[in-house]
Amino acid sequence: MKHPVDVHVGKRVRHRRWMVGMTQQQLAEKVGIKFQQIQKYETGMNRVSASRLWDIAEALSVPVAFFFEGLGSAEVEVVDAAVPGDILADKEALELVRSYYAIPEAQRRRLFDLARVLSDAA
Repeated sequence: MKHPVDVHVGKRVRHRRWMVGMTQQQLAEKVGIKFQQIQKYETGMNRVSASRLWDIAEALSVPVAFFFEGLGSAEVEVVDAAVPGDILADKEALELVRSYYAIPEAQRRRLFDLARVLSDAA
């Protein structure tokens, strides 16, 4: 049975990997394991050891704590529930976020303000 914390950590690995545009194979090569193992980590099927999580964090250029963000004791009970908060599981949303961060900061801020106005009007 999957532990909710393992599922949460796996989702964070997958999201970060997608955000940097890395494939499972590329991450596996950087960490020195097979891509199937990355698949198992990302689904929460296999637990990530501390040393392996350290290697993954280095490969994805984030601190180890990144993988635990958004996980409080209350969330452990419901982390596997289908919630809209897992928006980056949607590939279209992920592409939108990648494109958004590719825009220079000043223009990105104006786009953000426009999106906020449009969503308020909807």
